[in-house]
Amino acid sequence: MRSGVIAQKVGMTRVFTDAGEHVPVTVLRLAKCQVVAHRTKDKNGYVALQLGSGTRKPKNLTKADRGHFAVANVEPKRKLAEFRVAEGDLIPVGAEITADHFVVGQFVDVTGTSIGKGFAGGMKRWNFGGLRASHGVSISHRSIGSTGGRQDPGKTFKNKKMPGHMGVDRITTLNLKVVQTDIERGLILVEGAVPGAKGGWITVRDAVKKALPKDAPKPGKFREAASDAKSAKAEAKAETKADAVPAEAPAEAPAAEKGE
Repeated sequence: MRSGVIAQKVGMTRVFTDAGEHVPVTVLRLAKCQVVAHRTKDKNGYVALQLGSGTRKPKNLTKADRGHFAVANVEPKRKLAEFRVAEGDLIPVGAEITADHFVVGQFVDVTGTSIGKGFAGGMKRWNFGGLRASHGVSISHRSIGSTGGRQDPGKTFKNKKMPGHMGVDRITTLNLKVVQTDIERGLILVEGAVPGAKGGWITVRDAVKKALPKDAPKPGKFREAASDAKSAKAEAKAETKADAVPAEAPAEAPAAEKGE
């Protein structure tokens, strides 16, 4: 089981196929999605990756949050999320997941927060048909009608579809197809609509109800932190220098002093 990513919804556009047909796609941008921490069985009871995306000013964070990011040696993130993974699919802390983590043609599940609509009536919220558009209905054309029984049961049951707050719900859209990826700009183009407004934060993971393609990278496609890469290069240079230096000749025994 691989890790997902945290992306930001840019908007919608379309992509033309070789046959000339246009495919509506949603553009998702990876805003430097990095691994912030590991969750292990010994310490936490489960195995997961904590990812962070976006940027925040350190002055707007608590000391505890600043210390959490300092331990991981990553800049403060605006959005954090955890993804359950297998023990063999852990990605190093500080690594940045790139757009080619998902391959073209695979299916993904996308989770976001729907756009808030405020207080909505029954017709908009539940797709009710409303009352008749005749003179006798007066100004009650969009009302929901009767909401409860008469003397029996004498009340309105819970969870009845009525006017109320609409939107700002956690929604998951299943089986969206990845159409294109742009590694340099960190863009993922998925076919169809994605819940949420422009600029909203989205979590993208491998589809649960579809098989993972064989060419999907495991544990994932990522770019290691610059500090880790520099230290690895320095260690490699030190090893090559040590191999190149010839072994020192054994020191000669001191000459016997005169008169002995």
